[in-house]
Amino acid sequence: MKMWPTGQRRMALAVIAAGGIAALSLAACGSSAPSASAQVPASAKQTIVFATQGLGTEGTATAAAVKAFEKLHSNIHVTILSLSPTSDVAEQQLEHYFIGDSSTPDVVTTDVTWPSTFARSGWIANLASRHPDTSSFFAGQMATGEYKGGVYALPWFVNAEGLYYRTDLIKSPPKTEAQLVSDAKSAVAKDHSLKEGLAFEGAEYEGAVTAWQSFGAQIGLKDLSNIDTPANTAALTFMYDAIHTYKIAPSAVTGWEESNVQAAWLSGQTPFALNWPYIFQLSQSKGSNGKPAYPAVYNKTAWIPFPSATPQSSLGGDDLAINARSTHQAAAYEFIKFLTSVSTQDTRAIAAGDPPSVTAAYNSRLYTAAPYFKDEKAVYAVVTPRPVTPVYPSISSQFQTMISAVLSGEGTPSAELKATAPTVQQLFSTAGSS
Repeated sequence: MKMWPTGQRRMALAVIAAGGIAALSLAACGSSAPSASAQVPASAKQTIVFATQGLGTEGTATAAAVKAFEKLHSNIHVTILSLSPTSDVAEQQLEHYFIGDSSTPDVVTTDVTWPSTFARSGWIANLASRHPDTSSFFAGQMATGEYKGGVYALPWFVNAEGLYYRTDLIKSPPKTEAQLVSDAKSAVAKDHSLKEGLAFEGAEYEGAVTAWQSFGAQIGLKDLSNIDTPANTAALTFMYDAIHTYKIAPSAVTGWEESNVQAAWLSGQTPFALNWPYIFQLSQSKGSNGKPAYPAVYNKTAWIPFPSATPQSSLGGDDLAINARSTHQAAAYEFIKFLTSVSTQDTRAIAAGDPPSVTAAYNSRLYTAAPYFKDEKAVYAVVTPRPVTPVYPSISSQFQTMISAVLSGEGTPSAELKATAPTVQQLFSTAGSS
């Protein structure tokens, strides 16, 4: 295999990625959606396929929602098609169906960064003609489902990435990165049951990008013309220093995903962990015997934005979309309306810890059953989306390669950012030409 200098390799990958995006768009133009006469009415007896992620309590909550929907709509059966819990793999699985012009799955769960890409390729249906109440959702997440004036996806649940800390070990939330490092070192020195001071996602996948953003990286649409900035360097440097300089994070985090961070936190082996809201629900959960499921963190959990110079939390979450080739779009939309109803949203939040995407779902029922949702407001207040652009998957791939190179010590933050910036700029420029 020919080995190219870093900058040349990234530029070559950018050209390949841009070409691939164009090819997919052309391929999509060659296929057409089913005619109106081919569509099955929602009143007919039928089966729809729902492609979604979700393990543990999330998977159980989805199965319960399907059962409740089928009780209300006895003529519609919903089959769950399980996608990989790893977002990058799940995206590839969906693309496999789309590129093959498959009429199933009918309803798909998409990461908030996917709808614009799917919409440009003609893979998901425009829901605008169904007149969804877009004002009922958080505006920031609703924007992730919109593309060129159309509505291609509706928010299912919102996610924001923040910093968990143990209240029995950390007496007051850190207000700076320096304080976090000091607190982590002190906690590990005092409590020998701790294995590390900070857990975060560092594997070469999308989770590392959200971690970088939550640590302070500025990667919004307006920033893509030049990502080689002091803020981005500082965030990338902290990730490296946490492992190699401060030694509060183990070298193993270079292979860690959300599930690894979850395990480290719930087992009580770290005083700090960067992760998503569902961890709060798990931390406060009880087993069938009525005792805390995770005693190390039960009633000892707090959650704040990461204390960077300008605190922010990476916007995550899932949207719901309909396969443009589906012949069951009416039933599929009924299912989406059910999943985004206030009652269903509250039920899922209480059972699985997934924060509702519908603003009206933040009500007394939710707060009575799960009061920790009130404590999560500080993180939601500084939520920051990743770029909403069809070329984001290719841009993210560049980010992932860059972060991995830095964390493994193959390149410095400044050198990797300088090498990656032109490639990202070129990729972003292709979005305006389609």
